[in-house]
Amino acid sequence: MSAQSENFSSAIDPVKLDRLAEVAIKVGLQLQPGQDLVMTAPSSALPLVRRIAAHAYKAGAGLVTPILSDEAVTLARYENANDKSFDRAAGWLYEGMAKAYAENAARLAIAGDNPMMLAGQDPDKVARANRAQSNAYKPALEKIVSFDINWNIVAYPNLAWAKLVFPNDRDELAVKKLADAIFAASRVDVEDPIGAWHEHNANLRKRTEWLNAHRFASLHYSGPGTDLTIGLADEHEWAGGAATAKNGIVCNANIPTEEVFTTPHALRVEGTVVSTKPLSHNGTLIDDIQVRFEGGRIVEAHASKGEAVLNKVLDTDEGARRLGEVALVPHSSPISKSGLLFFNTLFDENAACHIALGQCYAKCFVNGTKLTQEEIAARGGNRSLIHIDWMIGSDKIDIDGIKPDGTRVPVFRKGEWA
Repeated sequence: MSAQSENFSSAIDPVKLDRLAEVAIKVGLQLQPGQDLVMTAPSSALPLVRRIAAHAYKAGAGLVTPILSDEAVTLARYENANDKSFDRAAGWLYEGMAKAYAENAARLAIAGDNPMMLAGQDPDKVARANRAQSNAYKPALEKIVSFDINWNIVAYPNLAWAKLVFPNDRDELAVKKLADAIFAASRVDVEDPIGAWHEHNANLRKRTEWLNAHRFASLHYSGPGTDLTIGLADEHEWAGGAATAKNGIVCNANIPTEEVFTTPHALRVEGTVVSTKPLSHNGTLIDDIQVRFEGGRIVEAHASKGEAVLNKVLDTDEGARRLGEVALVPHSSPISKSGLLFFNTLFDENAACHIALGQCYAKCFVNGTKLTQEEIAARGGNRSLIHIDWMIGSDKIDIDGIKPDGTRVPVFRKGEWA
């Protein structure tokens, strides 16, 4: 029996799990009466899938359609499929999802796969399969990154993931600890989680308003191994917490979230930067990343672990070596203070300031929801098949905002808001 297939749902607090499901529907999506919901999840997350479906229908959902993945089925492909299989993807499925989003279905993803599921597989096959899936997923992904619809991601623990985070605990205790960490980070370990989210969104909105008022041309990062200037896209706009999708619905795309973020200019990044936390990517832990940018493009990249995988990622397409997002997170964020490495970007990106390789978000421009892809590119927005976040913040990093006239304004000092 695989680690994922064992059932430790009894270790997970049912009250907090139900609160997470309710928050996903009422805060994450603000699902509207009559609106359909497309939900993707690993099969191990069925307890949360079922609770979300119940809350969705209570909120008046039209139709809830769950699409489940399974670790054993995924591994069966790598162990038994012919070589040509790794250059294919279920385009018909993603075309169907894109059609659902075009008809205003909401999208909810439950994160919870084993982060090391593909660790023992051929990296070339993994890279080819990812490239094929990215190409096939493009019609649906464009609806998401363009913020056409309300969407949300939450998480559910499985044993394999829990044992990565808590390797020295017995199985059931590890699952309980990971579940409790997810609940705390998702703000559902309090009596009024919806009220807690309203307060948190208001605090994030104050940060975005301050940044948008300054209209910085670039950000300069300095610290051990880091001397980096990130030019910001023309007419960029900072976002964080709740935001309004093109369909008019206010949603929280990520639960948890501690970041405020915007779009860098794809051609205006210069200097060197090192990672401050490992990046878990498709079963490989990439650690001690060091890159150098020239003219917005990574021209040199190294890592003490996983360097070959990092370089495969950078070679995905032309946009993979350029930035699509820059995000600010204080070192004192709850996820950082937990001291945990989650091996999951949804959580680890909220422990530190980070940057993302690849695709930008259309909503991070003034009137971004009305811009065409060509207009976004003209303002400096990057385009790519990937969007991969990695952490560059710590309590030793200072960040200055640089205005068009060269004036410098302290933004972060020693990892905290200045």
